[in-house]
Amino acid sequence: MTHLTLTLVQSSLHWEDIPANLAMFEEKIWQIDQPTDLIILPEMFNTGFTMNAAKVAEPMNLHTFKWLKQQAKQTGAVVMGSYIIKEREQFYNRLVWMRPDGNYETYDKRHLFRMANEHLTFSEGKKRLVTEWRGWRICPLICYDLRFPVWSRNHHQEYDLLLYVANWPQVRSHAWKTLLQARAIENLAYTVGVNRVGLDGNAIPYSGDSSAVSYKGEFLFQQPDKESLCTFRLDKEALSEFREKFPAFLDADEFELKE
Repeated sequence: MTHLTLTLVQSSLHWEDIPANLAMFEEKIWQIDQPTDLIILPEMFNTGFTMNAAKVAEPMNLHTFKWLKQQAKQTGAVVMGSYIIKEREQFYNRLVWMRPDGNYETYDKRHLFRMANEHLTFSEGKKRLVTEWRGWRICPLICYDLRFPVWSRNHHQEYDLLLYVANWPQVRSHAWKTLLQARAIENLAYTVGVNRVGLDGNAIPYSGDSSAVSYKGEFLFQQPDKESLCTFRLDKEALSEFREKFPAFLDADEFELKE
């Protein structure tokens, strides 16, 4: 498939209120007025970025999981975002990649944001996910992962699209936009980040700035400050042509990550 159509859902969130957030996002998803292949929700889309994991965590295959499954089936798109999962007495900030047929994959956030004590509440992920959808190879990551280029390194052109779901505060919006560009340029891949807006339960403001960046580091889309739905197409043929003309990846350093 030469083109991939994405819909970015930039929204405020109801603090620690799962039913309200699921109802809100369902309404927004049904406002998408054109066919799309992939619907991207923010980090912790059903609660906001809370450390009160014991209060709001769900096991797999409960309310939010079933909601994702329903949305993917009804839209015919992959629906993805992260939320808090409890598994074997541990908590994970887990991204769920839900396909229309009910099959799914997961990624647990690797880099936990210590400035909010996330590392004291959650267990870190051990494995990166690179998945395939409609002929595209895609690597989905979570928020603070954006600061760590080794984790997202596109060895041997493993992926075509790098995705970040986030709750990235307004005070560091310059870093958000700059790092999205950097990840796109260094990995020769489209890079997309979906963030939230509004105030969270700790009175921290978020400016959104959900963005799509080309493999050249050019912003294809960016939305500050307000709730929005943005649907657009990415061109794989253009990406392949650029990689052929500028194969910087052939000179990349070889290394392996330890778990």
